[in-house]
Amino acid sequence: MQQRKPTSGRPYGTDGSDFSYRMVVDPRYTKVAEGKSRLRKLIIIQAVIQLIGVLCTFLLPPKQEGSVRVAILSIISGSISVMIGELGRSRSKANFLRLYMVASSVATLLSIVCIATNSTLLEVIQDPSGWTMKKFELIEPGRVLIGVLVEILAITTTVSLVKNMSPPKRAS
Repeated sequence: MQQRKPTSGRPYGTDGSDFSYRMVVDPRYTKVAEGKSRLRKLIIIQAVIQLIGVLCTFLLPPKQEGSVRVAILSIISGSISVMIGELGRSRSKANFLRLYMVASSVATLLSIVCIATNSTLLEVIQDPSGWTMKKFELIEPGRVLIGVLVEILAITTTVSLVKNMSPPKRAS
């Protein structure tokens, strides 16, 4: 084929009837691109949530010694899961994405355990009139609640992404 002329809309020598021979992108590749874009946004949100968790843990540590350890474990596993998820997303590694799902789920469960053992939330639930004095301690339960919602979205996005990244099964 010859080069396009700047004045005409199509290459010289074709009448447009070669349309059926043009390549078409498989829809699963567009789904992978959309999923990777959505997962990138969710990973950024998870990283911000982890950063808020670090600030809450070190500026407003839980009263119980065991809760501090669980909070630190949650932060470490959450940070590692964010790094693994970004590596898996950017390099299209399905195994890294599966590991990311497990690690981020563990981090979220550890955060829930930390909140469940914290007595501040229970005190506010029992006596709502005193929430203004403990409003900074209530940042952590809010962070965990948002983290759970983001985790659900991240898992569904990652499952869809891994399914579309894997080669289609051949019927035998």
